[in-house]
Amino acid sequence: MNKSCLIVLSVLVLLCGCYTELGLCRQDNFLKMKLGDVHDCKGSQNSGEIDSLARFAVQEHNKKENALLEFVRVLKAKEQVVAGKLYHLTLEAIDAGNKKMYEVKVWVKPWTNFKKLQEFKHVEGGISSDLGGTLCKSDGHGLGWQMVPTNDLEVQDAANHAVKSIQKRSNSLNPYELLEILVAKAKVIEDYTKFNLLLKLRRGIKEENFKVEAIKNVEGKFYVNLMP
Repeated sequence: MNKSCLIVLSVLVLLCGCYTELGLCRQDNFLKMKLGDVHDCKGSQNSGEIDSLARFAVQEHNKKENALLEFVRVLKAKEQVVAGKLYHLTLEAIDAGNKKMYEVKVWVKPWTNFKKLQEFKHVEGGISSDLGGTLCKSDGHGLGWQMVPTNDLEVQDAANHAVKSIQKRSNSLNPYELLEILVAKAKVIEDYTKFNLLLKLRRGIKEENFKVEAIKNVEGKFYVNLMP
């Protein structure tokens, strides 16, 4: 093999190694994923793998900060192609008896069993980053109610708490089922978030619409009021 062939072969091996290190793969001569793309994780956000990463993040944070956080659940999970994968997780954990929300990043390279916590930060007000980005905090004299996405996890959580509250107050043996969140409005005031929701519920064969106000405090607890 002449010197030119050796150089070409070396370059090809180097490029192949780079693609492997970046966690990329080729299919029909096209890269399936671009470096830096962030997208929702496939499958359930509460899958065993994602839960394991979230627990790892909490454990690493506790070691580093000498903290005693207790993992509760994963609220949202996304992944990004880097040299391996960078997982962007929004999770709920208990701090001194209070539920709080945190955003974390965990870097993983499966082929080397490498796993590292890159970021761990508390989300002020217990509101998700996606929803928080659409709202402006006020002191009660600023911006009023703002329309928010009905598929946001915080909105859905508020709706589910509202359904439970409606069920308790009805004393009915037939359970209420949430069919749809028709309208969702929210605003952040100091350390709590208020939701105004119009819900379509079903009980047996009967469908009803309910207007509710759900208030979530900084500890993550909901208080629900039915509206006329």
